Amino acid sequence: MYRNVDELTGDITWNIKCLAPGRPKQYRFNGQTGRFNLNGTKDMGTSLSIQPITWRIFEDNLFGRERFEQWAELFFVDETGALSTIMFNNNSVNELFNLIEPLFYDDLTLADVVLTVTSEKHTNEKVTPKGTWYLAKFEYAPADPAVVAELKEYAKYHPVYRADTLSPSAVHTLIAENFAFGLNLPKPAELQQAA
Repeated sequence: MYRNVDELTGDITWNIKCLAPGRPKQYRFNGQTGRFNLNGTKDMGTSLSIQPITWRIFEDNLFGRERFEQWAELFFVDETGALSTIMFNNNSVNELFNLIEPLFYDDLTLADVVLTVTSEKHTNEKVTPKGTWYLAKFEYAPADPAVVAELKEYAKYHPVYRADTLSPSAVHTLIAENFAFGLNLPKPAELQQAA
């Protein structure tokens, strides 16, 4: 699907577009509206289906928000063939963990499934006027094993990460084995030993 092998030379090319290392296409989930968008401008609706290539879950102070928050960063190839990313924070990360846990105990990872992410409306009754916010909800279906293998191979030879979210202050909870493969980033076990 994504991998092409030249029959004469054996050279491998990929049908995955990426402007430059660390610069994937950016999808966003807006927790105020419950909608997905591209780069904060193009509306993409209330659900998104993706097959993660790699991911990480961490705490950091990002995007000038002036507080440490829990983040999940997922990387995938969108329908146009572009290497893409989407991030979720706080309660939505807990929802993702609720999905990751049974996968782990079934010897699967996010790379083995296709995720469908939808939004669920919530009301905060502790404030006046009542506040409304949306939680990302995650469901999965098994992915095609051939596509899983191709995407794992791609990540082995092309570091998959987003440069503007890498920081020395990040505290990682979970990092996929192939996140930013080839870059010298600390793994969770190394972080725990250093603490």
